[in-house]
Amino acid sequence: MDNREPADGPAGPHGGRVVSGAVPRLADGFSARLETAPGLGTALVPGAAVVLVPGQTAGEGSRDWLGSCGKTQLAVYFAESLWQSRMVDLLVWVVATSRASILSGFVAAAAAAMGTDPAGDAESVAARFVGWLGETSQSWLVVLDDVSDTADLDGLWPEGPTGRVLVTTRNSAPFPGQQRALVLPVGVFSPREALSYLMGRLTADPDQRLGAKDLVEDLGYEPSALTQATAVISGSTMSCRDYRGYFVRRRQQMTAASGVKSAAAVTWTFSFEQTEHLSPGGVARSLLPIAALLDGHAIPGAVFSTSAAREYLAGEGASGPVDREHGQTALLLLERTGLLAIDLAGTPPMVRMSPLVQAAVREAMPKGTMESACRAAADALLEVWPEDEARAWLAGGLRSCAASLQRAAGDVLWADRCHPLLLRAGRSLDSARLTGPAVTYWRELATVSDRVLGAGHPDTLVIGQKLADAYLADGQAAEAVPWFQWVLGDRLRALGPDRPGTIAARRNLGHALVAANQLADAVTVLAAAVSDYGRFLGADHLDTIGAQDELAAAYRAAGQFTDAIQLYRRILADRERLQGPRHPETMTTRHELAGAYLADGQVKDAVSRYKRVLADRERALGPDHLDTIAARGSLGSAYHMAGRMSSALQLYEQTRTGYERVLGADHPDTLACAANLANAYYSVGRLTDATALLRDTVARCERVLPAGDPLTQTVRESLTNIAGAEG
Repeated sequence: MDNREPADGPAGPHGGRVVSGAVPRLADGFSARLETAPGLGTALVPGAAVVLVPGQTAGEGSRDWLGSCGKTQLAVYFAESLWQSRMVDLLVWVVATSRASILSGFVAAAAAAMGTDPAGDAESVAARFVGWLGETSQSWLVVLDDVSDTADLDGLWPEGPTGRVLVTTRNSAPFPGQQRALVLPVGVFSPREALSYLMGRLTADPDQRLGAKDLVEDLGYEPSALTQATAVISGSTMSCRDYRGYFVRRRQQMTAASGVKSAAAVTWTFSFEQTEHLSPGGVARSLLPIAALLDGHAIPGAVFSTSAAREYLAGEGASGPVDREHGQTALLLLERTGLLAIDLAGTPPMVRMSPLVQAAVREAMPKGTMESACRAAADALLEVWPEDEARAWLAGGLRSCAASLQRAAGDVLWADRCHPLLLRAGRSLDSARLTGPAVTYWRELATVSDRVLGAGHPDTLVIGQKLADAYLADGQAAEAVPWFQWVLGDRLRALGPDRPGTIAARRNLGHALVAANQLADAVTVLAAAVSDYGRFLGADHLDTIGAQDELAAAYRAAGQFTDAIQLYRRILADRERLQGPRHPETMTTRHELAGAYLADGQVKDAVSRYKRVLADRERALGPDHLDTIAARGSLGSAYHMAGRMSSALQLYEQTRTGYERVLGADHPDTLACAANLANAYYSVGRLTDATALLRDTVARCERVLPAGDPLTQTVRESLTNIAGAEG
């Protein structure tokens, strides 16, 4: 999009216009389909949702080439039209081929549109963004391109009076929200559209149009077949009549051999042959398998210029050394023959390829070519993967490319070890806080590693550790514990009890046991970890003190408040001596000590220490730092328990205002604080204020938090209790 404002600029509260996501470019010779898709323009009004589905299919048992009918291009056209006419302030383009890609797209859009740091896991951020779309006065369009599984949209269907939703899919299954959506079938061109398209693509030599009408009829007016045919004709001396002769004979041969019905199943083979004819040294032909293995929605162009790609091309029979220019020239040639498209408008440039052409290329690959191309593609992706994943949509695209490659490669990437790309993709899911997809990913990887490499292989151990961490991050502590136990057992066998890796594994197990509320076992394991750290690293080592923090937290969770207080006091003295009284970790320990005093009913000591924490954090971190805001809320809770309600209410209100200012009104921390404030209102007899605040909080929780979130249930119960008291 030529005049879009930066995708990292704020929309919504600041009134800016924002595009989030990589919108594909319109293809050369694009047709607006006024005859075969006439209802889209009038249907896509504020508050509406439109789903574009294939107008016809190729029949059971055959590849659905007719599903490639230009749905995405129509979506691009209408997105561009709405943007250029300033009818939308926010345009969100999401490649919706998986739950992870949808979440990634919504998280990136939340950061751009809501003007806040999207704290929390991806599910909660995406839910808040969908809730924001339902409330905002900004006009918006969300495009969900190529939805693969309707279940991926559970809880994520965007809707609102100022918004439009446009979905493209090859899946005819019902969608969430589809009862309110208009489903528009998109099929082949009309005869007039097909002929107009062909004429518009063949402008250099009018003689090449000879036989155009007969050709479009034989091609069945299929958009993809017309694209490939006109690409080959325009790059040769053939006329439409010549091409038609070749096409009819090839289709007869293929139909007799395999029952081919779609014209595009034939035309792509001519594009491939034209590539072989025009490619110097066969570089373009050899590059095609790499493109066919990755996610054709958006392949970073840099992949094809990597040293891994060049080495692969050189090994595939290229005549002479292969440099970056060879790769770029090969891509241009593949675009010229209609096998892929290059989008130079984005940063970085993207390569796009029809999933159907990709599948056909993969089927045609010899086994040896497939295996070497898989390894080269994996190495190339790893080479371009940045350590800093600041651009969320780019990281999401790389993850999708890795997932596509993984599906195609099977066990090829598991020769002797797990290919580092597979580990990198998993770490990317973790860092993007895609906790649910990360659990699924690491669990599947663990299964394959155990089957192919064996339970004792080092890579299997690494993957098991990552799966345990993913379970814990996703709140599935009970599922995490057996994996942490397995990791500890393996390290005990392989390393012995006094090695750093074994001691860290014991501490990790203790942390998981606390999260799983297996507190007696947690205290035992963490006490052993503290002893190990002290013996191995010394009492003053920060890792030893960190393990003591974990043990103190386990004591507190288990109700052993005296033990917790004694240990926290010792930790605090050590941190003040080693790190200073205003070091963030020292202040955190003091905060936890105050919490232990409060849990033990020693309210006076708790208030005194919380006051010290708040004063220190205000001086060291500032009044709007999240740790400072949390300390303000904790002091409010202590005052509440002490019966000093005037001070408690003042602090609760300040805390809620602070969270709202920094995180937004719909952030879980803001909502939890609002619930605390409402309960305080109830305690002082302000039933009307308590009820109004709880009703607002329940509505926000139900709109922005995932289904079944415990905070929603807690707030709902509080509202029921207070409403009953009013009655």
